[in-house]
Amino acid sequence: MKIGIIGTGIVAQTIGAKLLEFNHDVMFGTRDVAKTLERTDPGPMGTPPLGQWMKKHPTAKLETFKEAAAHGKIVINASSGVASLAALDYAGKENLDGKILIDIANPLDFSEGFPPALTGCNKDSLGEQIQREFPKTKVVKTLNTMNALVMVNPHLVPGNHTIFICGNDTGAKTKVSGFLSDWFGWKKENIIDLGDITNARGTEMLLPIWVRLYGVLQNPMFNFHVVVGKKP
Repeated sequence: MKIGIIGTGIVAQTIGAKLLEFNHDVMFGTRDVAKTLERTDPGPMGTPPLGQWMKKHPTAKLETFKEAAAHGKIVINASSGVASLAALDYAGKENLDGKILIDIANPLDFSEGFPPALTGCNKDSLGEQIQREFPKTKVVKTLNTMNALVMVNPHLVPGNHTIFICGNDTGAKTKVSGFLSDWFGWKKENIIDLGDITNARGTEMLLPIWVRLYGVLQNPMFNFHVVVGKKP
C-alpha cells in the first residue's frame, strides 16, 4: 500500500521502518527535502538524521509534504503537534480530501521546558482542529498515548494494555483498527473505540501524566491498561 508520512522525526522513522517490513510503499514528507537530507545532528531523542536512516532503509522515499500526501492512499500525521496544522496546510486539502488521516501527533509545548504543556485542551484538541481544517478528510486519532517503539510493537510491554481510537467516520476507524492489528500486532480486544473526534481531547490530555510517569520511571516502555470490572 502507498503510505504518506507527514514528518521525519523519531515517531515517523519508527512507524516508517515497521511499514517497510511489510513492503509498503512509504514516502516521508518534509518542508525542504535538501535541508532535511543535509542535517547531520541527531534528533532530540538521539535518533539519527534522516539521511543516515534512509541509507539503512533504501526503499523509503522523501519528498515534500504535498508530494507525500498525494502519494499516500493512507496518510499518517507524525509531525510535531505544534507544527501539524502548518505541515498539513502545506500538504494541501486537495491531496487529503477523501483519505484516511491517522493522527498520532500531540500538541505539546516545550517552550517553558519540561514537563511540556498542551497548546489546547478541555474544549478542543489537535485532532478536532485537523478535522475542522480538513472537513473532507477522515481523521482517526490513535497511537498518541505511548512511546513510538510500543506503538509498533505492543509486545514490548508485558501483558494486556490499551490503545485508544476515535474519529467521526466509523468505516475509517474499522480500517485503522485492522491496520493496528495487522501491521503492529495490537490485539483487537485491547483497542477501545472512544467515539467521535472530540474524544481526542481525552487521549491528548493523557500526555501530561505520561510525561510525568516517564520522569519518575526513567523508562518509556510502559502503557495504560483499562481494566473493566463488573457493573455495580
